[in-house]
Amino acid sequence: MDDTQIWQTIDLERTRTADLLAGLTDAQWAHPSLCAGWTVREVAAHLTLAPHTTIGAAIRDLARARGSFNRMIDQTARRSAGRPHAEIVADLRGIAGTHKLAPGQKLKDALMDLMVHTQDIALPLGIDHPMPVDAAVVAAEHLWRMGFPFHARRRFAGHRLIATDADWAVGEGTEISGPVEALVMLLAGRTATIPRLTGITA
Repeated sequence: MDDTQIWQTIDLERTRTADLLAGLTDAQWAHPSLCAGWTVREVAAHLTLAPHTTIGAAIRDLARARGSFNRMIDQTARRSAGRPHAEIVADLRGIAGTHKLAPGQKLKDALMDLMVHTQDIALPLGIDHPMPVDAAVVAAEHLWRMGFPFHARRRFAGHRLIATDADWAVGEGTEISGPVEALVMLLAGRTATIPRLTGITA
């Protein structure tokens, strides 16, 4: 996928995720997500933030978090999550077509973040919300190549990961195979899709 195609996918997936969120009950908004310590509400709020983040705001938020990137992400999501559900949904829907990245963010970071966090919402709610396969391949390759915060190549040293529904494979060693979206979630440190994979157990 080229940059134009990635942005088109991000636009579409922001709209699809907004549609998913718009149909949730209050109880579902309060349900734990796959992100430790976050409910669906915090994950949804997090997904709206990147296009609104300026360099100045990022510096201030990092200072409030005493220099911790992870603490900054947590704090900004929790602040944003204080809004009404409808406002969060409208914000996510409204940033479709806004091709602006957060300071320091790469385009493939934005795609991967959206792909993974939408599943962080959908999977614990038992909602089937498939990743577009082409986008999942891009996200999987990006996760494999990046270091912080997932360190996938180190975690899966001695393994070969093989997608069964796409032309994608990485690594050498004991095989782990399954749908590429399940591999994406595994590479991102989630265990929820392990039952869909062979060659690995929880």
